[in-house]
Amino acid sequence: MKKNTFHLVSLGCAKNLVDSNVLAQLLEAENLTYTESPEDAEFVLINTCGFIHDARQESQEAIREFAGLKASNQKLIVTGCLAERWRDDLIKEHPGIDGLIGTRRLEDIIPLLRELGVEGKVSRYHDYPVLQYAPGASYTAIQGGSSYLKVADGCHRSCAFCAIPGIKGSLVSRDVDDILLDAHFLQDVGVSEINLIAQDVTAYGADRGESDGLANLLARMLPQIPAVPWVRLLYTYPGMITENLIELMANTEQLLPYLDIPLQHASPEVLKSMRRPSDIESVRRTIQTMRDRIPNLVVRTTFIVGFPTETENHFQQLYDFVGELGFDHIGVFTYSPEVGTFAESLGDPTSQEVKETRREKVMELQSRLAFEKKQALIGTTLNVLIEGVDEEQEVLIGRSYRDAPEIDGLVVANGIAEVGEMVEVEIEGVGPYDLFGSQV
Repeated sequence: MKKNTFHLVSLGCAKNLVDSNVLAQLLEAENLTYTESPEDAEFVLINTCGFIHDARQESQEAIREFAGLKASNQKLIVTGCLAERWRDDLIKEHPGIDGLIGTRRLEDIIPLLRELGVEGKVSRYHDYPVLQYAPGASYTAIQGGSSYLKVADGCHRSCAFCAIPGIKGSLVSRDVDDILLDAHFLQDVGVSEINLIAQDVTAYGADRGESDGLANLLARMLPQIPAVPWVRLLYTYPGMITENLIELMANTEQLLPYLDIPLQHASPEVLKSMRRPSDIESVRRTIQTMRDRIPNLVVRTTFIVGFPTETENHFQQLYDFVGELGFDHIGVFTYSPEVGTFAESLGDPTSQEVKETRREKVMELQSRLAFEKKQALIGTTLNVLIEGVDEEQEVLIGRSYRDAPEIDGLVVANGIAEVGEMVEVEIEGVGPYDLFGSQV
């Protein structure tokens, strides 16, 4: 073990990855050095996810593993969503934990580390009603030629199944100038893709009373970062796609024609019980309007099957909706009750077997539809951001504008390039998720 070193494990979503980067910046500003090996680190940090059951299990396993392996002079610190939501249980279940901080003030990591130097166990934790951003920190996470950039966090909505407001608190948008500083930084280091993220990017600025904050932010940002060819929006909310935003996406090449709009269901009755927007006709109109004005638009969504009020008829509505709309990408999750949410009171009447059957049925349909839709791409040429290279086989792996990092498909191509480079690829074959071709 080396003094003044830390190892950081980041679990969960891209928003957590950004928070992990902020924690690393705060620690490095205190002259701590990151080490790849947890065995060599004085401080081991696990930034947990507590959003759904499987994510909680993964976080618990990571804590258990490190708590069982750490040396007597090492300190284990647990941060993130699980620490925010289950801190008392974590301390009871994992006596190897030396300290915890939650999600709403990452700066607490510094006083915690100072207190851990004092003899005796310290579990620093303060409740904050409102999320606070660390001054001067870059809320980004660079991966190769791509980066996430967080524009807001927390959520002011009350979806029946979601625990995020209880974990992160209500929506807090970052200052425009701070976001622009991050965007300039990413341009300066040569990033080719910026993915704007939040719990709901279309709500950006709503906590300040702004009615079209995201479009206004983009109108300022895009002209200032001309060297960044791709800017992508992740996590948009139904009913929040404004005319100004559509106009920007239709007429600004930088803003990728990619709509990530988690709908969660297609039955108005189920959506009402989910406390979600239930006007499915409006969703149809919005997507059709965008497809008419943005011919190369890619649409991604997510659904939940097995919600307590979902009947077989409701599920059939969802299934038919997927067949009708022809989404490019979808994710389907089986419902699990979350403690402290409104939906918890509805019980969990649908068996896991039925939930899995419904999920598989939708995904089989989507796989077939996506494969058929991708056939039209054969013979076309797409710009591809390279993320992996096999030099011996001269094989490139990357993504086109059609695919967001980590959640969508890949492009596999014959060619020679470097990670982070943008190359042209002629598409020669397709699968349900991936594209195949050769570098032009």
